[in-house]
Amino acid sequence: MTAMTTGNSRADANRRRILDVALAELLRDPDASMDQIARAAGVVRRTVYGHFPSREALISTLVDEAVQTLADADAGAREGVTDPAEAVARSVLAIWEIADRYRLLVALAQRTVTVQGIRERLAPLRESKVRVLRQGLDEGTFRSPLPAPALAYVHEQLLFAVMEAVNDGLLTAAEAGRSATVTVLTAAGMPAPTATALVAEVSGRP
Repeated sequence: MTAMTTGNSRADANRRRILDVALAELLRDPDASMDQIARAAGVVRRTVYGHFPSREALISTLVDEAVQTLADADAGAREGVTDPAEAVARSVLAIWEIADRYRLLVALAQRTVTVQGIRERLAPLRESKVRVLRQGLDEGTFRSPLPAPALAYVHEQLLFAVMEAVNDGLLTAAEAGRSATVTVLTAAGMPAPTATALVAEVSGRP
């Protein structure tokens, strides 16, 4: 292994450690400074700034990673599922498990990343939702006066609202995932009893 390769590996390891520690610190203290993150990561502040020129850049990178994790969870949950209602239910349940870990980060990102920036990051995930919702609307599984792209925005904002409700103590994290999933399905026009039964079946919990 060459000196350059060793140096790159060390830099990559430092960057990964900084990101992991930064996420933990920001979830613990949303106002954590770059100095705090550097101390927690066991590096000097200059090392942190060498990878991330600002606190906003660091948070932006964490948001990018969170969005990719959400996209992977969505794709995995829907794989092999042909029924649009089941696909939406499995997707939201899987996404919530990830989103619950990141919900404080999302709230923080809304203070440091523009709303437009967040929307752009979520665009690929939203597009996958549009396809499933369009299928459900075409087949009559869903009924809504909104077209699929607009309905996808409604679903997205519902999940943000549920995250805020949990952050504000209005809803427990344990019940939020299933509640959010039922709400998303009913927003698409499914009767509440049908949506509730489907979520219970998919989640394996009565």
